[in-house]
Amino acid sequence: MKLYPIESGNFKLDGGAMFGVVPKTIWNRTNPADANNQIDMAARCLLIEDGKKLILIDTGMGNKQSDKFFGYYAMWGDHSIDKSLAKYGFNRDDITDVFLTHLHFDHVGGAIQWNKDRTGYETAFKNAHFWTNDNHWEWATQPNAREKASFLTENIMPMQESGQLKFIERPQGDFKENSELGFGILFADGHTEKQMLPHLKFMGKTFVYMADLLPTAGHIPLPYVMGYDTRPLLTIDEKAKFLNAAADNNYHLILGHDAHNEIITVQHTEKGVRLKDVLTWSDVLTGY
Repeated sequence: MKLYPIESGNFKLDGGAMFGVVPKTIWNRTNPADANNQIDMAARCLLIEDGKKLILIDTGMGNKQSDKFFGYYAMWGDHSIDKSLAKYGFNRDDITDVFLTHLHFDHVGGAIQWNKDRTGYETAFKNAHFWTNDNHWEWATQPNAREKASFLTENIMPMQESGQLKFIERPQGDFKENSELGFGILFADGHTEKQMLPHLKFMGKTFVYMADLLPTAGHIPLPYVMGYDTRPLLTIDEKAKFLNAAADNNYHLILGHDAHNEIITVQHTEKGVRLKDVLTWSDVLTGY
């Protein structure tokens, strides 16, 4: 197995929304805000090369929305999925599977694009299966009022209409090994219903793609929960259980939304689980 970071684009979000009840005087130390109270965000995806499979974890926002839409998110930098794939010698048509941690627009938008004459939409990865789970699909296609603005029909329905959509079977508990994709999946319900976090064995270590259970390194303390989460108290419980396991087992946590920290490890301290090491992909590949 080989892993590659795929940078699909950077943006900004309101820092208060990202940290919920935590005061700005505290979160601003780790995630400094600009004059508009916005903090730097990444849409860092992950590419898994495993035998004949080339699996893309999440897709970022894509580029099909209006200038007005993107204006809300203060896009910055020059990253794109195509540039990132080309860096490693791949293109969109090489992707065999797109695994979606959940269907919020900043994770799934890049899965769908305009067709050639811009009269409708088509999948952006024509040779890939798109993976979600039936609980989350129902949650996204019949959205609650809180999340409705994050579940955009044009990002979701074309996957089903194309015939490329596949569902992952739900586990009895919260973790499941998936033989078709070749990695374990942790299911978490605090941010949104049945978010899925891949657990990958790589270079003798366990790497976990954190999606929105832990968006940035600044979110490690348990009360630091996003205002976007639908069940914040459940997020705290899920995060506590996961971070304890991560500290016990030296998991390497791939941060999808942290624009300045790619991979971290955590450790037990007198104050609870806290940051241990900040690593780059170069560190990991050279054995640091």
